Formats: sequence, structure tokens, C-alpha cells
Amino acid sequence: MVDQSCSKPIATNPIPDLSAIAFAVEGPAYSSESETHVAYRPQSLYLVGADGVIAAVLTPADPQYHAIRAELARLNRLTSLADGQVLLPGFSDLHLHAPQWAQAGAALDEPLERWLGRYTFPTEARFADPEYADRAHRHLVQATLARGTTSVLYYDTIDRAAAVNLAHVCAELGQRGFIGKVVMDDPESNPDYYREDTATALAETERFINEVREFAPDSGLDAAPPIVQPVITPRFIPSCTDAALEGLGELAARYHCFTQSHCSESDWEHHTVFERYGRSDTEALDMFGLLSDRTVMHHCVYLSESDADLFARRGAAVAHCPLSNAYFANAVAPVRRYRRQGVTVGLGTDISGGYDPSVHAMVRLAAIVSRNLESGVDASREAAERGGVADALVTLDRAFYLATVGGAEALGVRAGRLEAGYAWDVQLVDVHAPGNDLPIFENDEDPAITFQKIMNLSTPANIRAVWVQGRLAHGTLA
Repeated sequence: MVDQSCSKPIATNPIPDLSAIAFAVEGPAYSSESETHVAYRPQSLYLVGADGVIAAVLTPADPQYHAIRAELARLNRLTSLADGQVLLPGFSDLHLHAPQWAQAGAALDEPLERWLGRYTFPTEARFADPEYADRAHRHLVQATLARGTTSVLYYDTIDRAAAVNLAHVCAELGQRGFIGKVVMDDPESNPDYYREDTATALAETERFINEVREFAPDSGLDAAPPIVQPVITPRFIPSCTDAALEGLGELAARYHCFTQSHCSESDWEHHTVFERYGRSDTEALDMFGLLSDRTVMHHCVYLSESDADLFARRGAAVAHCPLSNAYFANAVAPVRRYRRQGVTVGLGTDISGGYDPSVHAMVRLAAIVSRNLESGVDASREAAERGGVADALVTLDRAFYLATVGGAEALGVRAGRLEAGYAWDVQLVDVHAPGNDLPIFENDEDPAITFQKIMNLSTPANIRAVWVQGRLAHGTLA
């Protein structure tokens, strides 16, 4: 539960030269103190440097608090939150198919193979039209920023120019984007109108990596990596030839890129890979050099204990997608087991296998489906015989940790906490925002209860502002 204590000290850096402070924000906040514990701070002063990193966090108990606050106010660099406004770390979405935003909410009653062939591949193929791609990308990035999502690990399409456009849109609008140009080259598994031959797929992937890195060079700061980064992206093993997978593994090693793919998403995928190689999805991806400490694999519902151990040894992360798993995975991912085995886990919306672009919604759903996993769901059986999994419950506090700290760690970004040395990736939530429905009627409501209401009931109307690396990317402070 949320810590209501006001007296617990906050670790701070030495007070910096105020001339190096770009701005400061004063107000209450919620931030994960540990995987099982969200701390509430009733009042703090957050000093943010020109690099978009939190330089110091002060509380009113600090002897310099009031003098520093007064000087920042005089310099017009101070924003004090209004009553009912509170800061949360920005969320990371570890799995989102950007072109599928154009079909979000549709055709989810179809089985995965038919959903891909009849709806998804035709939708993605439309992104070869640059005007269409740009319009859809902008709409999506704005929609996710409006929901408090500061970092996204994106799939785009097989079209290199479309993926480059998404990288430019993220950079322009201020969202931290990890962008994948999709590879799917197997002629037996992909339609002729939507695939590349192996040589073209590999060449275009390498060109994509260099194009993105050319306009988004490394900042040289540990806390401020490039705002956009290229990601090597085989769609999943069944869509790729061995030659493509081997070539992508070589590119990942050569360019030290992030990699992503679907892994053990469904019974069909899991068994298809085993029939092809006589080994699990995890082992096959590792065989091709696609499992490393710069890897995020999506879904991972069927990882055995040895698979999860291999993830932990390689430093690879899991994107848990509770909504899309309910439609296509045929099971619930055992997130708590993966965490006990040392695997980094974050959350993903999986647009459009999941229809909701809000990580807030994934926090709720991660908690809900874990209850089903722990209790079992067959009402025809006695409670003790329903096949539930012990110690599977993901509380709101745990799910919030996955959305903030877990997601940022998976992406190698020092963010997700409101602490000195972390990026100012932050969402400002207003519980009294016009048009919102949070049932908060008392000024002195228990902060733990308010946190639960925010996580369970807030909508984009409650998110008044979003910063990414210190830049205001959504909303206004007026």
C-alpha cells in the first residue's frame, strides 16, 4: 500500500548551482519506493536541469528549501501545483504496433492467424503511402502522450520510410520512441503483397539503423540517451527464414541495437517454433543472437522455468500485455514467477491485439488477470480444485512498478522514479480536472485511497501535462 508518512527522508543530490536549473515543480507525488511499495510525498520541490534530469529533490524540512523556492519563483522558473494535482512518473509501453492503431478495437473476435491475414497485414501495407503513415503516426503519438506514456517500444511496418517517419514524429512531438522496422521474409508464411526478400529485409534494416542514428545521435549522457532509437524487429519466428534471423542477430551484435519480437505468445506460435527447431521460442531466439541485455520480448506467456532463467542470464526483458493476451494468448502470463527468477518485466498495450492505448488500463488489467491466475476460473470446480497458481497476484502497487520502473529498466532509460539523477519523465494528474469522474469529495482523503482511485478510474481528462526528458510534450501548466 501507499506510504502515507511525511517524515521519511528522500535521498537527494547536493544542491546544484541554480543557474543550471531549467525549472522546478513543487507539489505532491507518488513514486515506487520498491516493487511492492508506492510512496506518497505530500510536498517536495523537484529541481530539473537543462539536460532534463532531476538535479535535486527537496522537502520543506530541508533548511534551504524556502530560500531556493523563493529564488526560483523570482526567476520565473517555479511551477507550484494546484489543489488536487499530483505528480506520477511517466509510463513506458513496451509493445505497440503503430500501424495497427488504424484498426484498434476491430476484429478481435477472430483467431490470431485470420486476424493477421484478413485485417492486420492489409492495414500495415497501407503505410507505404507516406501521407497516410504520417497522419496515423501523429495521431497515435499524441494519443499515447495524452495518456501519460512517455516511452514506447514500437513496431512499425516492413516499409523503411514509414518507420523512419515514425522516428521523426516521435522526435518532433517529444515522445521517447524505440522504433522497429519489421522483418517478415518467409514466402510460405507471409502474403506476397506484404513481405520482403531476405537480402532486401536485411539491407533495409541496416539502412534504417543508420538513418535513425544519423538524425538522433547519442547524447553521451547516461540519463539522456537519444530520444529515438532503432530496434531490430523480426515480427516473430514463424514469419522469418533462418537466414533473416541469423542476419538480424549479426546486425544486433554489430550495431549494439535493441531487439524485439513476439515470444511464446500463443499455443500456436509456441508449438510452431518447437516443431521447427525442437526447442522453445526462447532457446531459438537465443540461438540466433536475438536475446541479450538490450532485448524486450513480447507476451512470453509460456516461458518454462528454464526459459525464464535464460532470460535472466541474458538480461532480456518481458513485455507483459494483459489485454491482448486475453484475446490471443489462451493463458495468463505468470509475471510474479518471472520476477522471482530475476526477469525484468514491464507492461505493453499491444495495439491492436489489445484495443486500449492507455498503460493506466494495463496497470488495472495486470492486477485483474493475476487474480484469475491465482484463483483459477472454472466455476464448475470446487475452489481448491480450480487450478490456480499460488503467489501469482499482482497488486496495483506491483503493476504501477511494472509500468514505471520495470518499463524504464527494460529500455535502458534512467527514468520511472521521481528521484535525483532520474529523467524528468512525468505525468501531472489532476483529480479535480473538468470532465473527469474521480469520486473524490474530501480534501483530506487518505492518499492511499486517492492513489487507488487514480489508478483504477482516471482517464485522459485527468492527465493535465506530460514531460519527457524535461520537455513539456503534452498539455499545459496554465
